[in-house]
Amino acid sequence: MTGYAAILLAGGAARRMGGVDKPARAVGGRSMLHRVLGAVADADQRIVVGSSGPVPEGVRTTREEPPGGGPVAATAAGLALLDPGTTTVAVLAADLPLLTTAAVAGLRRALAAPTAGPDDGSTNASAAGPDDGSTDASAAEPEEEAATAGPEHAPAAARQEALAGETAALACYVDGDGRRQHLCAIWRFADLRAALDRLAVTRGGSLDGAPVRGLLAGLVVREVSWSGSGPPPWFDCDTDEDVRRAEEWTR
Repeated sequence: MTGYAAILLAGGAARRMGGVDKPARAVGGRSMLHRVLGAVADADQRIVVGSSGPVPEGVRTTREEPPGGGPVAATAAGLALLDPGTTTVAVLAADLPLLTTAAVAGLRRALAAPTAGPDDGSTNASAAGPDDGSTDASAAEPEEEAATAGPEHAPAAARQEALAGETAALACYVDGDGRRQHLCAIWRFADLRAALDRLAVTRGGSLDGAPVRGLLAGLVVREVSWSGSGPPPWFDCDTDEDVRRAEEWTR
């Protein structure tokens, strides 16, 4: 047991796709949900929150309360099923068909890396992908060492982490414009549990409709850039056009 678990959020309404079961849409011959499950096949525990259909043996399913309550409520529902020995948790949207084992491993390395200190200037992690550009989420791609960038290139949050010498609560990918991909992230279990409890208190005990950004108040976030040769692992499919683009990347 490694203490590593994964929660897949599959309960979105998919309004821009006409309300279809979006995670069940096939990309490259496999449903998006099963591609994401393949990317976290090495997790001790895998939880799918929302409509899932058939899932591999050992994968547990649940629903957020209330149904349709959003990603924060879904995350809380998944967390409630995890064993006490869990130490880190991947929180992933179920519509990330280009996510790979290597990309998830990059986040895990970034979270586990020592926090940068004020003297070494090592503030922003970079996750490298497989050399061959493979996009099969179930493949066990070789892992490369995480690189670091100088402070002049680091996002403000990462620079603050270096100055404060604090431990990151989570690691998440950032896209080319510096936007955090909150549903392509690895959390420390204790920090995620505390963040959910804290947010629930501020909302009168309910997480229904709570924004994901609300979980991050006061937390240090390790921002991770993707330097792999393959497509961005955080690419999500909200429209039919997105599905077509993902299909092209998997050919």
